[in-house]
Amino acid sequence: MKLNAKLVIIMLSLLILAMLTLFMLNQYAQNDLVQEIQDSSQEISKAVQMSIEDLTSEAETSRLAEYLNKARDRGINEINIINTEGEIIDSSDPEKIGKKRELKKLEKGIHSAPRRQAGATVLSQKPYEVVVPVIVGDEQLGYVQINMLLDNIRDIQHANFIRRLFATCMVFAVGIAFTIFLARRYTEPIHRLVDDFKRVSAGDLSVTIPVDSHDEIGELAAGFNNMVEKLREREVLEKRLYEAEHLSRVGQLASGIAHEIRNPLNYISLAIDHLKAEMLPNCGDKCAELAELTDKIKEEVRRANYMVINFMNYGRPLKLRRVLVPYVEILTKVMPLVSDRLLEQHIHVEQRIDPDLPPLWVDQELLRNCILNFLNNAVQAMNNGGVITLGATLEKDSGQVRLTFADQGGGIHEEDLAKIFQPYFTTKDVGIGLGLAITERIIKEHGGEILVRSTPGAGTTFTVLLPLQQTET
Repeated sequence: MKLNAKLVIIMLSLLILAMLTLFMLNQYAQNDLVQEIQDSSQEISKAVQMSIEDLTSEAETSRLAEYLNKARDRGINEINIINTEGEIIDSSDPEKIGKKRELKKLEKGIHSAPRRQAGATVLSQKPYEVVVPVIVGDEQLGYVQINMLLDNIRDIQHANFIRRLFATCMVFAVGIAFTIFLARRYTEPIHRLVDDFKRVSAGDLSVTIPVDSHDEIGELAAGFNNMVEKLREREVLEKRLYEAEHLSRVGQLASGIAHEIRNPLNYISLAIDHLKAEMLPNCGDKCAELAELTDKIKEEVRRANYMVINFMNYGRPLKLRRVLVPYVEILTKVMPLVSDRLLEQHIHVEQRIDPDLPPLWVDQELLRNCILNFLNNAVQAMNNGGVITLGATLEKDSGQVRLTFADQGGGIHEEDLAKIFQPYFTTKDVGIGLGLAITERIIKEHGGEILVRSTPGAGTTFTVLLPLQQTET
């Protein structure tokens, strides 16, 4: 619900509550006032009746004083019986008996009277006087004068005023309480929102505000979250752009270096061929050992040259030369290249190859490069020796070959797992960080997938899934 609607509902609720409260109090006060007027009227009627009886009777005893003691609670203060000559012949105040009143000044009916008593100023706002002529047949016998103080009616009106004032204050108190509640409910999220804006302006884009309502605050929170999400996307794009520019510069530099490396590699390869042709026949008993050594050098030079070519062509599509080749045969060509390092670091390689594993439809040169990268990474991670496990199984359900490379090294930190396949990312002191990037690209060019699972301090396992079908990419 919108804030405007809530405010309108609160104001209407307060208005209805105030109207109902005042209406009920007014009805209650009217009932009390009517009842009091009825009681006063009955007392006046009774006083008039008693006065007429005293006026028309010949009895000398007066009941007015006795009656007045009971009638004072109803506001009757004084009763006088006046004859036609203006003489007070009977009164609730014995001192006034025999005094004269000017008949011309007697106003018939009910009207306000002058305050004659000091107590009247205290007891009542204003005294009233009722003058009733007494007529029997065609003869007027005199008048009945009743002085009354409408204190009860005043008290009822005053109490009604107090109740209405109290009810109005309560309604306003409820309204103020609702207003404070609504203000705090809306100002607290706004304060939190201001704090979150400050955090975002300071560069913290991890801030997210929970959207708990559908009013303006909820819309503001949703808009804030959308803005932060856009800023995150922009930050990612900026980082990617920066990395792309950085990689472009590094790539241009490395491409030039790689191009220069090919010349000494070619010279080394030609020198090895010359040594094999000219020097080996004259080595006698060491001919076989030197021949094996020169073959390893030749293979390393060839592999280095092949890596340089792949590096220079990293941004270009790979040209796969697929053949059917047994996985064991590829491993046989790879293992001699790392055997010396394995012996030096006391690392044992354990092969768990499925005997029914079919030949792989791969570019054996590229796949051999991938395997060598996995082994080199494992060797570099196992400074204290251990076991490298090479596994290969056939998954008949998916029609894929699963190749695994597990080591017992230091593992990879969780925050680095998402970066290990990025070009030029490396945590080692040596290397340019292209090994796994090139490996991932080769596997994907074969239509496969590469997965990694690592536990710091326990080791890392790379899993390569390759399809069996002879699909061209």
